[in-house]
Amino acid sequence: MLAPVALFVYNRLDNTRRTIEALLANHMASETPVYVFSDGGKDEKSWADVRRLREYLHTVTGFGQFIVIERTENYYIERNTTEGIAEVLSRHDRIIVLEDDLVTSPWFLTYMNEALDKYRDDERVWHVAGFTNLDVPELGDTYFCHHMSGTGWGTWRDRWAHFVHFTSREQALSRLTDAQKERMEMRGHFPCFKSLDKDPIPWDVCWDIAINQADALCLHPTHTLVRNIGLATGTHTNQMSLFGWYEYDREPLGRRVTLRDIPVEVTPGIEARYEVAMHDHGIRYNLLGRVARWVLHNVIRRLRKA
Repeated sequence: MLAPVALFVYNRLDNTRRTIEALLANHMASETPVYVFSDGGKDEKSWADVRRLREYLHTVTGFGQFIVIERTENYYIERNTTEGIAEVLSRHDRIIVLEDDLVTSPWFLTYMNEALDKYRDDERVWHVAGFTNLDVPELGDTYFCHHMSGTGWGTWRDRWAHFVHFTSREQALSRLTDAQKERMEMRGHFPCFKSLDKDPIPWDVCWDIAINQADALCLHPTHTLVRNIGLATGTHTNQMSLFGWYEYDREPLGRRVTLRDIPVEVTPGIEARYEVAMHDHGIRYNLLGRVARWVLHNVIRRLRKA
C-alpha cells in the first residue's frame, strides 16, 4: 500500500481546491489514501467559510480513499497537525504531510513513496522533503542535510515517535548542544529560535529540534516539487509582494526524480549554500524592499538608542 497523505485544512477554499486538484494530477493519486483534517472555526465568519470548504471536500473523488475528519472546534494549526499525524501513524508506518496551500508536481507522490521505501530501514534518515530552498541540479536529483522543510514532507512512525511539542523556549533548547543550535540557526543567518517565543510553539521547529538533536538527515530534491500558493493568507506567513518574493513560491519540477545511491551524509558544501538561501527567511527583496528594510532597521536602531 502506498504512503497515506495527511492534508490539513482550515477555511481557504480556493487554496484547498488548488492543492487537491494538483494532488489528483499526481501519477499515484488513484491508489493513495488521503486523510483530510478539517479544523473548526473561531467565530461565525470563519465557521461559514469552514462549512463551504467541507461541502467541497465531500464532492472530491479520484483518490484510493478520501477520508474527511471534521473538527468540532478550532484546534489551531499546531494541535490539528500534531494530533492528525499521530492518528494517521497509529494506522500506518509512514506518512506524507501537506497543508492547504501546497501545489505539488505530478511526480511528488512518486518521489515521496520511492524515498520512503528506499530509506525506511536507514535510521540515519528521519525526514523526506518535497521542497528545497536551493536550486542545485549540478548535485544530481537529491541531497542530504540536517535541515527539514515542512512544505510537503514525509516520515516514518518510529522517527516521529521522537517528536515533542515543547511548551517553552527553555524546554526546547535544553535538548540541543551549542553546536546543534548554531547549525539550526545557520550561524545566525536563519534565527529560527524566535518562533520558540510563540504560544503555542509551531510544530515544525519542534520537529526540526528532534532531527538535529539526533544528528539525523533529511533528504531533499535539488529542485522543489512543491509550490506554496498561500503566503498571503497563511497562519505563520504573510505576503510581501510589494517588496519582493519568497523562495517558497517557485514552479515545481515537472519530471520524475531519480533516487540514486548517494552517500547518506551531509552533502559537501550544502551548509554554506543554505546560509545564503535562508538569509532573511528566504525572502528576496526588490529595490523597494531593500530601501524599506534599510529605513526600518535605522528607525529601530535609533529607538533603541533613545
